[in-house]
Amino acid sequence: MAVTSHDVARLAGVSQATVSRALRNDHRVSAATRAKVAEAARTLGYVRSEVGRSLSTRSTHQIAMVADLDNALYPRLVAPVHDALMDLGYRMVVFAERGDEMSAYERLLDGSVDGAILTTSELHSSLPHMLHGKGFPFVQMNRVSALIDADSVTADNSGGGAAVGRLLHECGHRRIGAILGPEQASSSRDREAGFRAALDEFGLDLPPRRVSRGRFAYEDGSAGFRRIMTQADPPTAVFCVTDILAVGALNEARQMGLEVPGDVDIVGFDDLDVAGWPCFQLTTVRVDFVLMARLAAQRIVQRLSGGPSVEAVHETVPTELVRRATHAASS
Repeated sequence: MAVTSHDVARLAGVSQATVSRALRNDHRVSAATRAKVAEAARTLGYVRSEVGRSLSTRSTHQIAMVADLDNALYPRLVAPVHDALMDLGYRMVVFAERGDEMSAYERLLDGSVDGAILTTSELHSSLPHMLHGKGFPFVQMNRVSALIDADSVTADNSGGGAAVGRLLHECGHRRIGAILGPEQASSSRDREAGFRAALDEFGLDLPPRRVSRGRFAYEDGSAGFRRIMTQADPPTAVFCVTDILAVGALNEARQMGLEVPGDVDIVGFDDLDVAGWPCFQLTTVRVDFVLMARLAAQRIVQRLSGGPSVEAVHETVPTELVRRATHAASS
């Protein structure tokens, strides 16, 4: 005869509801009780049935994270989101978004997940709008849509971009360049806006010939750097809106025989692990992705409890300028 949660409850001396919550790592159950229930389940060889629980509660207790795994940033987000959802009693499943929004839409609505954390939304993406129309719970993380007012958790991208502009002015740079991301990505748009606003404060310009725009990819950082540095009056400092673009720029600088700093400063954004590696020591803007993940997880769980009629909530995670070794006073 199959072991049931009733058997586990009887051995552990708790209710069946407590068994269910304890095995989901629900923090409303004390650590001692969770340990006692887990020990009883191991002793009896009990395995929780997700299918049965889903049928009885109409809830899967699973949240999808929609991510572009080709973007080097998103693997950095997966673990914090996973851990934050686990702490709240939910499992995370990753939906790799390959530019097919209708496919992602159909998968999200097939009943396998309760809600979603969207990390790939562009300003005019149709996915957030379609999900909102269906009343499907979701939170935008690191990106926002221009088409719908929906829950979001983003970094202070504008403030971070402004901090870079002030740094480069402080270092005495007057010829400044930038390697930007896609125009449809809100993160790139806001970082650029903050950066330009700071330059305007000091009467500095950012002419088109010193700007390159492309994907959030190493290759685009490399190619963009070479293009703007082969102008007649190349910049003495370059702001890259992601660390991956900055690493591409750093590598291209070395290929061109340029000293960083010295001939040119390079500043990134995100503070990915690679930025602090000894071979790079990249000056950058730090984003607290663990906090961002925790806030996004809390928001989607609150959305599941509160329903679609609750007013949209927008949360902003502070950024911090990290001064390392790729900037210096202009000579």
